[in-house]
Amino acid sequence: MEPEARYGIEELAELGGVSRRAVRYYVQEGLLPSPLGVGRGRHYGAEHLNRLLQVKEMQEQGLTLAEIEARLAGGAAGAAEAPAAVAPRPRRSAWVRLELAPGLELHVAGDRKLPPPGRLAELAQWCRQWFHPSNEENDDA
Repeated sequence: MEPEARYGIEELAELGGVSRRAVRYYVQEGLLPSPLGVGRGRHYGAEHLNRLLQVKEMQEQGLTLAEIEARLAGGAAGAAEAPAAVAPRPRRSAWVRLELAPGLELHVAGDRKLPPPGRLAELAQWCRQWFHPSNEENDDA
């Protein structure tokens, strides 16, 4: 009986033709499952190498990481060899955070156009007046 392949991150990266940083990123993004073991005993197996090679091949075909993730999750090409399903992760999105007044923020999706600075200043001024702690009208709301 042949022992199961065990790779350190350096060896896995070299065999997959990527950097250690890429391996860590793929794990973080859910394209590769987490390494096996704990602490200094952490290692990767043959299923990790197979998945890494799949990801790299799809990248070379021009697919984005989002497209690769969708294919891997959807059971496309090579999923039979893929390791156990990776738990879904929250989607990342870029947001702009604007503090309008103490304790009051406006969050705007990164793909939205912000108003001109003068209009933002007007909004911030209105918010500071309306949400000021001494504003008694605010207590009636």
